[in-house]
Amino acid sequence: MAHTPTPVRHHRRPRTAVLATLATVVTALVAALLAWPGAERADAAQDAAAAPGTFAHPGVTVSRGQLDFTREKVNAGAQPWKGAYDQMMGSKYASLSRTPKPRAVVECGSYSDPNYGCTDEREDAIAAYTTALAWYITRDERYAKKSIELMDAWSATIKDHTNSNAPLQTGWAGSSWPRAAEIIKHTYTGSWANSGRFATMLRTVYLPEIINGSNSNGNWELSMMEAAIGISVFIEDKGSYDKAMAKFRTRTAAYVYLASDGDLPKTVPSQNLDTRAKIVKYWQGQGTFTTGLTQETCRDFTHTGYGLSAISHVAETSRIQGDDLYKTDVGERLRQGLGFQAKYELGEAPPGSLCGGSVHRGLGPVTEVGYNALHNRLGNAMTNTQKLTEQNRPAGSNNLFVAWETLTHADNPS
Repeated sequence: MAHTPTPVRHHRRPRTAVLATLATVVTALVAALLAWPGAERADAAQDAAAAPGTFAHPGVTVSRGQLDFTREKVNAGAQPWKGAYDQMMGSKYASLSRTPKPRAVVECGSYSDPNYGCTDEREDAIAAYTTALAWYITRDERYAKKSIELMDAWSATIKDHTNSNAPLQTGWAGSSWPRAAEIIKHTYTGSWANSGRFATMLRTVYLPEIINGSNSNGNWELSMMEAAIGISVFIEDKGSYDKAMAKFRTRTAAYVYLASDGDLPKTVPSQNLDTRAKIVKYWQGQGTFTTGLTQETCRDFTHTGYGLSAISHVAETSRIQGDDLYKTDVGERLRQGLGFQAKYELGEAPPGSLCGGSVHRGLGPVTEVGYNALHNRLGNAMTNTQKLTEQNRPAGSNNLFVAWETLTHADNPS
């Protein structure tokens, strides 16, 4: 007689047991990730600022309140704003006879060799921002129309950025364009018929080139994220804003050293800087880490200035959008970074433990935004940064992505 097998009974596990198992697995995965070399150093992005529920406009580096303060001071002839305004209006960027020079393909090699449209693009973008500021302060429509002419010329033409410096070039020009566009779109009382085409340009030509970041020197990714965040505000893209902000927080933590970071600086996981030797090499051969030192201090102060400037611009935009990064580690790193560099920029001789006792000065016009936020708004003593900032007024343009910050941010309470 055939044997009848005993039926197998499948017992459903209680839901609490399933959840407990899942929790154990998740905990193990998190522990494994944290154990991965460098992962523990990349925690800055975990609390990255989320996009606002509603974007504030104009809201890229300068707010309407800041613009109103600036306009009031200039019209009153008050200093340093009137001097800064005169400097801006006397520059080539404010010229009403400027002819835009757009290209379908901007090709930029290392150190701008080759330079096919690189300088033209950056300077047209700064000019668009300059004339937008001029419009707001003077209410002379000719400046708004010039800004629109520059933006329209490029949005009708450009299709791509190529060669090795394409990501950085896109970041630089892409930082200035949305500043101009925000002012014109949200304050100009006339028409800008092609504003949608300009937004499409930023979304399709600029954003894809920068949003995934860079593993080059830190100023690259900081400038790229500045542009990505500014573009995200203008096109109101919360997803790209959040992605760029997370990369920015991680990179900022890996760019300026604080003693609280430990024996070694924080790192960006994708760079696999998982040994001291690799980190020291990436930090330009600097093996002694002091609060305020940046990843590029021992390269030169000019590139360091690019990085610190981008940090201040993103923090300023984030504050306008409702989340004050100056009150986080971003602000502390910026404060220490500015102060450290300012001390030597002012002429103090570096010790032998810093860059072999020799630094390459030339920080640039990059201290106003951070100094105003951290000293004037938040009350931090910043003696060296204050001295350098006041000594360099009015701060002009670095002809890349920084322009007229004494005008817009000196002692600006808004």
